[in-house]
Amino acid sequence: MSKDKLLDLGLKLPVMEEFYSLQGEGYHTGEAAYFIRVGGCDVGCHWCDVKESWNADTHPAIATDEIIERAVAYPGKAVIVTGGEPLNYKLDYLCEQLQFKGIKTFLETSGSLPMSGNWDWICLSPKQNIPPLAANFLLAGELKIIISEEADFEWAESNAAKVSADCLLYLQPEWSKRNEMMPKIIDYVMNHPKWRISLQSHKYMRIP
Repeated sequence: MSKDKLLDLGLKLPVMEEFYSLQGEGYHTGEAAYFIRVGGCDVGCHWCDVKESWNADTHPAIATDEIIERAVAYPGKAVIVTGGEPLNYKLDYLCEQLQFKGIKTFLETSGSLPMSGNWDWICLSPKQNIPPLAANFLLAGELKIIISEEADFEWAESNAAKVSADCLLYLQPEWSKRNEMMPKIIDYVMNHPKWRISLQSHKYMRIP
């Protein structure tokens, strides 16, 4: 147990940022939601666009009740917990209290750590350097694979074979390679129609 027992219990979380916006990716694209981005990640994707979230020590832990109070103040009734890697922390209390207040809970995770929290939706985005735990594949409502090179299509299929039959499958171009990879993704989805395309539409809309 760390020096901060409240952090260990999920009663505090190291939050990098919180904001109200629209989900830009995957199944819930276009839906209003309150975003909670926690600090701390040991996956370390080279193309990550929020590398400042990696070091949890730079994001002081704050009371989870304060986070919840801010989240429920907005008209959208969904909260998206992202990172960093949210599963570094115990998220049961956060989910329980949000759902008690009528808020849906959505998780975005690499799945590399044991699951915590009771989620209305889980977006699993596996990373090759630290793949998901086997148990997390069957919990995913959607599987989102980032495509930055041709070899990623094979990686996508290897992960698709591990999720449940009703899990939605998405291919998303890595932002800096989008112009190069988009034609290949379009062609791939047309030939493998079990997949859908996810875009970082919030970047096109120029919203957070």
